[in-house]
Amino acid sequence: MSVLLEQPASLAYRPNKPTAMVVVADPRVRSTVTRHLWALGVRDVIEASSIAEARPRVGNPRDICVADVHLPDGSGLTLLSETRAAGWPNGLALSAADDIGAGAAPIGSAAAARLHRRPPGAPGHPGGYRELSGREVEVLRLVAEGQSNKAIGVSMGLSALTVKSHLARIARKLGTGDRAGMVAVALRTGIIH
Repeated sequence: MSVLLEQPASLAYRPNKPTAMVVVADPRVRSTVTRHLWALGVRDVIEASSIAEARPRVGNPRDICVADVHLPDGSGLTLLSETRAAGWPNGLALSAADDIGAGAAPIGSAAAARLHRRPPGAPGHPGGYRELSGREVEVLRLVAEGQSNKAIGVSMGLSALTVKSHLARIARKLGTGDRAGMVAVALRTGIIH
């Protein structure tokens, strides 16, 4: 699965919990994305299975729109362009294939270009995920489930401080310092599903 997130930092440390709309045709994937958003602290998520179902809600901006690139009635990139024009601050495109970069101009071509131009070995290079240890991958999986450092530590038999150290190493390797960014990179690269 590929993911393109235009402004990941704005979701991570907001004083108020953000709101979202998830537009994905497959009900299982839509439900999984919604659960992950809840785990990240999103307080209110509305769901839609098509552009036609989502379009009436575009005029009522939320903090983020998560849309599948391949919807039954068109491209989710079109919907993300419409949400951006309506004042939505964030857009996230999902795809089961690695084809997001080809049509992502409306929501973040600059971000996609930066991601693909980083030289191998540079901090945050997408290949950095290959350097993650098995333990770091497990910590990342539990972060994606919305668990706190303390809960992750209890689950893995570690102290919360050790979990924090793992997260710092993961952040260095993936090139992102916030939990939401780590999860987005992990989903995009297939580290976690």
